[in-house]
Amino acid sequence: MRSPFIATRAILLGLAVAPALMGAQGAGKLNRYGNPSTMKAAPTSAAITPKDLQIRLYQFADDSMLGRQVGRIGNMKGTTYIAAEVKRLGLIPAGDNGTYFQVLPFHTKQYTNHSRLTANGNPLAWNKDWVAVPGSAAPKPISNVEVIFGGTQGDTTKQISAALANGKFVVVLPAAPVAAPAGGRGGPGGGGGRGGFAAPAPSRFAGAVAVATVDLDGLTDAQRVAINVPTVAAQGGAGGRGGRGGRAGGAGAPVDSLAILHGQIDQLTPQAQLRVTKAAAAELFGGRGIDGMTPGTRGGTVSASLDFVELPTEWARNVVAILPGSDPVLKHQYVAIGAHNDHVGFTTAPVDKDSLKVFNDIRNKMLIENKMIALTQAQLATIKVNMDSIRKVVPKARMDSVNNGADDDGSGSMGVLEIAEYMASMKVKPKRSTLFVWHTGEEGGLIGSAFYTANPTVPLDSVVAQLNIDMIGRGRAEDLPGGGPDYLGVVGSYFDSKDLGEAVKSVNAKQANPLQLDYKFDDSLSWSGYNNIYGRSDHFNYAKVGVPIAFFFTGLHGDYHQKSDEPEFIDYPHYAKITNYVEKLVEEVGNGPRPRMNGSKPAKPPKPTVP
Repeated sequence: MRSPFIATRAILLGLAVAPALMGAQGAGKLNRYGNPSTMKAAPTSAAITPKDLQIRLYQFADDSMLGRQVGRIGNMKGTTYIAAEVKRLGLIPAGDNGTYFQVLPFHTKQYTNHSRLTANGNPLAWNKDWVAVPGSAAPKPISNVEVIFGGTQGDTTKQISAALANGKFVVVLPAAPVAAPAGGRGGPGGGGGRGGFAAPAPSRFAGAVAVATVDLDGLTDAQRVAINVPTVAAQGGAGGRGGRGGRAGGAGAPVDSLAILHGQIDQLTPQAQLRVTKAAAAELFGGRGIDGMTPGTRGGTVSASLDFVELPTEWARNVVAILPGSDPVLKHQYVAIGAHNDHVGFTTAPVDKDSLKVFNDIRNKMLIENKMIALTQAQLATIKVNMDSIRKVVPKARMDSVNNGADDDGSGSMGVLEIAEYMASMKVKPKRSTLFVWHTGEEGGLIGSAFYTANPTVPLDSVVAQLNIDMIGRGRAEDLPGGGPDYLGVVGSYFDSKDLGEAVKSVNAKQANPLQLDYKFDDSLSWSGYNNIYGRSDHFNYAKVGVPIAFFFTGLHGDYHQKSDEPEFIDYPHYAKITNYVEKLVEEVGNGPRPRMNGSKPAKPPKPTVP
C-alpha cells in the first residue's frame, strides 16, 4: 500500500530492547510464527494453500528482487516472474503487442562515469573521492567556482549566511545523527500531486552553485555506486494521472512572484548535489582538514563537467492477463482482480533487521495500547532494545538494505497469482472472463492503475467490477485493533454498488468459517496512518472511471514500509483463507448478475463487525 507520504525511510535507534519477542532464526530453524528465514523454490499445486503461498512469496519478496521499485531493475525481475507464471498457466496475454506487459513511459535520470571534477586544477576520482547525486534535471554549470565551508547541515547556528553561500561551491558536514523512531513515514508534503509549484523549504545554501556533503567515507564501493542509481524513475507521456490530492512540496505557504520565478528556474537548472570523502574535502581547501574548520573558511576553485543523462526504461510494467469466460456472450465482460507488483526498493545504508523487527514490534504494541494515536518522541524514547538478548538468538547480525515488501504488496500479488492458478485449473470457468492486472507504481502514486484505466486493454465499460488486494498477509491481534485469525478489512464495497457490497458479504457468509469483515475504514478515523485508505491503493483509479470496486486488506502494522516486512513474518494460514475467499468472490461476480451502480448516493455499509 502506498504511504500517505511519498518518501519513506527506516532509521534504526541505537538500541534498545526488551523482552524476547523473537523466536529462533537461522537455517533449518523456525521463528515464533512457524516460518523459516529462507525457503527454496518448489512447484505449486492448483489448490490455494498456505504452502503454495509461502513458496511463491519467499521468491517474490526475496532480496534478489531488490525491492521491486518501479523504474528499477527489481521491477523487471518481479514482473518477469509473474509473466512467466501466467504464461505457464495458459492465460491469454493482454498487454502490449501480444505480450503480458503494459509498459509505462518512464525514464531514469543519472550521471555517467564520464563526469569530471577538479579542485584547484587537480582531478578527483569518480566514486573514489566523490559522487554526484542525480536530481530532476541537469545541474547548474560549475566553472572556476570558489569553495567555501558552509558549516553543518540542519544547524543554522553553525552555518554561513545565505549571502556568503550565494554563487559558491559550499562544503558542509553532515547533520548530527538524531534519535528517531524506526518506521518514519518520511517528511511532510508527499501528497503525490504532479502539478503546480510550491516554494522549497528555506535554505541558507539555496543560492549556491553546488553543495558537497562530506559523508562518503563510511560507504562501501557498492553503496557509492548505488548513490547514482536512480531511486525512482520519472513518468512521462499520457495517462499518468498520478497521486490523489496534495501538491508537490506540501501545503505550500503563499509566496511572492519572484520566489516562484526563482523556484521555477531552479527546477530547470538545479544546484548540483555531491557527496565527498574527507580527503577530497581537504583537496578543496588546499590540503587543510575539514574537522574543526570555521564556517566561512575559503578554499580554492572547482570546475566540473557533470554528464547528466535521461534514459528510457522498460522496467515500469503492468502485467496483464485474461482467463476467458465460458459463456459465449458474457465472456466479453470482465471481472478485474488486481494487486500492485512494486514496492519501495532498496537503500545504500543497511540495518540490522532483527533489532529493527524487535523495535517495530514494541513500537506497534505501544501504538495499539495508545488507541492508535501517534506516539510522542518521549514515548518512543522509552523503548529499550537489548542487543545482547538478540545476539543469543541471532549470533550474527543480519544486515539488510532491501525493502522486500512481503506484505506490501507481495501478499496481494502472490494471492492474485494463486487465484489465477486455481481458476486456470477449473473444468468450467466462470461465465465472465477474468482480467488479472498486476499494477506497477502504486507506491509512486497509483501510476500503474492510472495508466491502465487511461489506456485499457479491454473496454472499461465491459469491466463489471474491480477487486483489489493490497496487504492481506498479516492482520494478527498484535498488528492492529480487532486483528485475529479471521480478520479482513473491506473498503469501498458499498460506495458505488450496493450489489457488489452484498456479494462481498454473502460469499463470506456461505463459508464454513466466515471471516470477520471489518468496514470501519470506510469512515473517517483518528488513527495515525489510516487517513484516506480508500484513496491509497489501485482500486481508486477504477472507481474514478465508474467501475464498482471492493478493496481487501488486513491493516497496517509495525513492519509497514520497513526492511522487516519479510516473508518469514507472514501469517500463511490466515493469508490462504483470505485468498480462497476472494477467489470465491471472483466466481460469484463472474457468474451472477452484473453489479448495478447506486446512483447519486453511496450505499451505507454494514456496521463494523470488529471493534
